[in-house]
Amino acid sequence: MAVVDPTLDVEAELHRDGAAWVIGCDEVGRGAIAGPVAVGMSAVVAGCEAVPAGLRDSKLLSEKRREALFPVATTWVHRHAVGLATPEEVDSLGIIASLGLAGRRALAELHHAGVGIMTSVVVLDGNHDYLTPALSSAPRVVTRVKADRDCASVAAASVIAKVHRDRMMIAAHDDHPGYGWVANKGYGSSAHYAALTELGPSPLHRLSWLH
Repeated sequence: MAVVDPTLDVEAELHRDGAAWVIGCDEVGRGAIAGPVAVGMSAVVAGCEAVPAGLRDSKLLSEKRREALFPVATTWVHRHAVGLATPEEVDSLGIIASLGLAGRRALAELHHAGVGIMTSVVVLDGNHDYLTPALSSAPRVVTRVKADRDCASVAAASVIAKVHRDRMMIAAHDDHPGYGWVANKGYGSSAHYAALTELGPSPLHRLSWLH
């Protein structure tokens, strides 16, 4: 299957329709059994520079390429943010509400950085709007399946969120060694489950996800 280069076509159309900012939005860590869930957001304005070469949905990139593209993506977008929800919040609220909470925190960070949230349109990867129910006053949210593949702002958000969360999990290995987080980043690999059997859960594990 040919690799699709993300474009700014969707973002440009939303700008023409009156959006001052278009905010690409993607989540990372939804299926992990340890660590936070992260929601990345990348805000662009009309007339954004050409999409950086090699920018892709983070799932289509090696760890080395994601790390190389991280400074490129953060420099290319006008503003960016990553919101987190903790393992405890995932356990107590559930994953969908936690995604909304993490997204709300990312939007708050963008707001403090000068992005006009209510004059923005959020392009959210997938077919479920978990963001709007988490907000008392919400911008327009457009869901789009495979937005992380097709829309450059969402692809940038996916890379930024993925690298941010991966670095957190790698750093957490120093405090909680033995689970293989440098390799698995908190996802449920066979080595990770074997370590859980031997060591039991750490404070970063989502206890409601361990059966």
